[in-house]
Amino acid sequence: MTDNFNICIIGAGAVGCAIAQQLSKYELNVCVIDKEEDVCSGTTKANSAIVHAGFDAVPGTLKAKMNVRGAELIRQLSKTLDFQYKQNGSLVLCFDENDMPKLNELYERGIKNGVSELSIISGDEARKLEPALSDKVVAALLAKSAGIVCPFGMTFAFAENAAANGVQFRFLTEVSDIKADGNGYVISTNKGDIKAKYVVNAAGVYSDRLHNAVLDDKIKIIPRRGEYVLLDKDTGDLVSHTVFQLPTKYGKGVLVTPTVHGNLLVGPSADDIDDREDTQTTAAGTVSVKERALMSVPDIPYNKTITGFSGVRAHLDSGDFIIGETKDGFFDAAGVESPGLTAAPAIGEYLALMIVKKCGAKKKDNYISTRKNIPHVAELAPDERTKLIKQNPKYGNIICRCENISEGEIVDAIHRVPGAVSLDGIKRRVRQGMGRCQAGFCTPAAIAILARELKIDEKDVAKNRPGSEQIKESL
Repeated sequence: MTDNFNICIIGAGAVGCAIAQQLSKYELNVCVIDKEEDVCSGTTKANSAIVHAGFDAVPGTLKAKMNVRGAELIRQLSKTLDFQYKQNGSLVLCFDENDMPKLNELYERGIKNGVSELSIISGDEARKLEPALSDKVVAALLAKSAGIVCPFGMTFAFAENAAANGVQFRFLTEVSDIKADGNGYVISTNKGDIKAKYVVNAAGVYSDRLHNAVLDDKIKIIPRRGEYVLLDKDTGDLVSHTVFQLPTKYGKGVLVTPTVHGNLLVGPSADDIDDREDTQTTAAGTVSVKERALMSVPDIPYNKTITGFSGVRAHLDSGDFIIGETKDGFFDAAGVESPGLTAAPAIGEYLALMIVKKCGAKKKDNYISTRKNIPHVAELAPDERTKLIKQNPKYGNIICRCENISEGEIVDAIHRVPGAVSLDGIKRRVRQGMGRCQAGFCTPAAIAILARELKIDEKDVAKNRPGSEQIKESL
């Protein structure tokens, strides 16, 4: 049996979910499919969490346009869809007077791209803003409009708002082929065929494979791995701005930034690899990231490191995103690397308007424009916390001591639509297991809650996709 939709979006990362959220405003039958078990399981789950101001992209490119517009939309959507965002500003550091032309070039790019509140300041002025900066900094580009965001929180907000407005999500659904059939496309998956009038390719590091299955004009994604080091929350105030170094051909270099949750993040590296799923961390990568970050902030307390992680981004040699209708009814959002997270809502807006214009869909009269996040009891005022616990005692039972996450928050994460069905799904929604002990203490309780709420056996609870179950049969 073939399922029929007006639109099928392939990929449930930040870009795919942003497109779904925008399309959910219209009278359309939309589905989002992903080969993983949950939203936000690819590139989106492992990135710098930066809302870039927009001074880096070449003027006139889609990267530049989507970056600046995306930053504007994130500021707006963080309020209506209730996800964490902070406009903390950024600094690009220059360590050599001979490199001032490069810094000036970034400034000029930013002005051409329409970035507001952009200025070049001296090294002394930069150190007044950030006393932890190196004495070797001679100048910096200050972008007050830059920010930081929770990439998980933003993506779940898009997905949940889309689902509330009728978008269907289908996980563990892997595409094997796409073919035009004269009135749309047939998408072959491991769970049967899906028929859609329009297809949106937002498949991240696999976007070239979907593009190449449909178009004669082939593209090639180069998987580029970036490794990060994450420090404990008592280091999060070492810097208040996101601190970049002058970019190289491999990207923006190693950054040092606070996170919206209060940690300190250092990274990424940039290594072109063959395996699109290779998210291992390496000793060499970790050492490189740490050493390069010390150029900017010499006294990073690496003894407070709580974890390292890596992600793989989709690099195209063309240097720009591929966004738009590349074949009749087939829309690409391919090659979306940095500043892809920032650009995601703008890509969603851009493609949604393009699709709606093509199909003539009308806006819904009953569109739900707001969404509320899961309450975090540790951040509530005492009277609000007491009221919530009286309404639901599970919010008074703390499961994750490092992050002060309650049973109520975990249960809420499971029963949202789309909800968590794995340990990683809970972790990314409410941060259970993201603290100092990295889930060493709270995993058994989280497994028990997942099993109870999903009505499955504890041995069937997985870290993420099937095959990553945490309880093994004894030999």
